[in-house]
Amino acid sequence: MNYSASEQTGTTWAVQKLCVIAIVLGCASVTVARAAAQTAASQPTSAIMQRASTRGRVISPQSNLERPGDIGIRAHTNVELMIPSGKGPSTTPVSGAVTPASTTPAPGFVAETPASLGCVYFLVSTRVSGCSPLTATRNPSGGSKVIAIVDAFDDPNAATDLAIFSTQFGLPAATFSKVFASGVKPAQDPTGGWELEESLDIEWAHAMAPSARIILVEAASASLSNLLAAETVAANLVAAAGGGEVSNSWGGGEFSGETSLDSRFIKSGVVFFASTGDSPGTEWPSVSPNVVAAGGTTVSRSPSTLAFITERPWAEAGGGRSLFESIPTYQTSLTSIVGSSRGVPDISFDADPDTGAWVFDSTPVGGSTAGCCGVRGWWIVGGTSLSSPALAGVVNSAGHFATATDLELTTIYSNLGNTADFHDIAIDYCGPFAGLTGRTGWDFCTGVGSIVGKVGK
Repeated sequence: MNYSASEQTGTTWAVQKLCVIAIVLGCASVTVARAAAQTAASQPTSAIMQRASTRGRVISPQSNLERPGDIGIRAHTNVELMIPSGKGPSTTPVSGAVTPASTTPAPGFVAETPASLGCVYFLVSTRVSGCSPLTATRNPSGGSKVIAIVDAFDDPNAATDLAIFSTQFGLPAATFSKVFASGVKPAQDPTGGWELEESLDIEWAHAMAPSARIILVEAASASLSNLLAAETVAANLVAAAGGGEVSNSWGGGEFSGETSLDSRFIKSGVVFFASTGDSPGTEWPSVSPNVVAAGGTTVSRSPSTLAFITERPWAEAGGGRSLFESIPTYQTSLTSIVGSSRGVPDISFDADPDTGAWVFDSTPVGGSTAGCCGVRGWWIVGGTSLSSPALAGVVNSAGHFATATDLELTTIYSNLGNTADFHDIAIDYCGPFAGLTGRTGWDFCTGVGSIVGKVGK
C-alpha cells in the first residue's frame, strides 16, 4: 500500500508552519485561517467562532483558538458544539436538566449517547438493531483502577455536572475526585471553553469505563509548562493507584523542541492518550511516540430511522506525518506510508460534531448556559476531545493495563487488519485540501480504524 509523493507531502501540512508548501498548494486557505484566528483574537473573550454544517451551526469556543505566539507556549482545546438548524440556544431554557435514564435530555433532538455508541462499537453484551440513540439503552460496563484527565483552569461544577450526566443516561454514580496540580485552586476560564472540555472529558471517560475511578487534574493555566506539570501529577496518581490511563484532549502546533518534552509521557503502569486535533495536519502531544493518538470519525445514520450505516473519516480530524518526531518501533511496518516519521492517528472514535454526543456543562459557554436545544446545560459536542477520553475508557475497560504506552500501541498495531478488533475505514477523504484517502490498512485518516469491542486493546 503506497501513497503518492503528493499525498505524503500533504500530510505534513500545518497552517501555522508550512507557508512554502501552502504557496505551492494554494495560499488562500492559509490566509483565511490566519485571518480568522487574528480576528477572533481581537474579539471579546466570550465570542465564539461559527461555521455552517449539514445539521446546523458548529461553534468553537475561544479556547480552541491557536493565536500567534502560542505554538510551543500554550495549548488549546479540541471541542466543537453543534447547534441544530432552526434551534439556537434558548433564552428561556426549560427548568430541570434531568429525565432519568432517558435516551435524550432534550425531546425532539438527537445526539449520541453512552448506549448508542456502546452499541456501535460492540461494547455492550446485547446490541439493538440499528443502534439508534433513541432505542439503545444498554450502557457499556466495566472498568477499574484509574483514569486521570488533564485539563487547564478550574471547573467548579465538575462533580455535579458528572452526576447529572450519569443520572440522565442511567450510568452508575462515578467515583470522582478533583486535584489542583499546583496545590492551589486555578482560576476559571472566562470563556467557558476549558470548563466545557473538562465536562466532556470526565463524562465520556466515565461513560466508557463506569467502574473506573476518575481523577480530574487541573493545571493552573493553559501554558504547556503548567499542563505538563499537571501531567506529572496525573501520572503519579495513576501509578500510585495501581495503573491506568491519562487522557489529554488539548494540544497545539508542532514545534522544534517538542521531542525534548516527550519523556513527560512516560511512567510505568500508565498509558497516555492525546487528541489529534480538529483541523487537518498534526499537533503535539498527539504526535509524541509516547501517547496513543486519538483521531476522529463520522458516524453515518439513516436520516429516517437513525439506524447506524457505517463510519467514515471526519474530514476535520487531525492526522498526518509528524514534522519532528521519528517513526517509533511499533510503526515500522508502515514505512511505505509514513517514511521515517511518526504517523497519526493510531485509533479513532466518533468526533464529528454533526454526529456528536450529549454533554452536560452548567458553566456558561460563550456567555450562555442555555445549551443547544432548549434545556439548560445540555450540549451536542464533538471534536477529537471526545475521542481521547472515550478511547482511554475503552482501553481501561478492556482490563489489560499495559505497563507503558508503547506496549499498548504494540498490541494495537499487532492487531492491525483484524476485523474482530478494529473497523478498517477504507473510504472517503481527509487531511489538507481533502488530499488524503481512507485505505485498506493503516491510513492518515483514521489510523488502524475505529474500535470493535474490547479485545486487542
